[in-house]
Amino acid sequence: MKAQDQYLKFVKLEETDALYVGYCPDLFPWGGVCHAETEEDNYKKISTLVEEEIVKLESKGKPLPPPSARPMREAIPA
Repeated sequence: MKAQDQYLKFVKLEETDALYVGYCPDLFPWGGVCHAETEEDNYKKISTLVEEEIVKLESKGKPLPPPSARPMREAIPA
């Protein structure tokens, strides 16, 4: 598995701007980091940004943040 595969990446439509915004909460916790007109283009962009960020961190000898964002949470019984 590649290092970038462990991180959650997702794309969300921002209706006010009519643009798709890409997110990767573990590497870019401040919010959306790229915009595109289509979901597919944006997913390619966020995937490239994640890969570049990992290369940058590794080249500086910094540890990668542990992946903690998950697409779904387990239900907590009431």
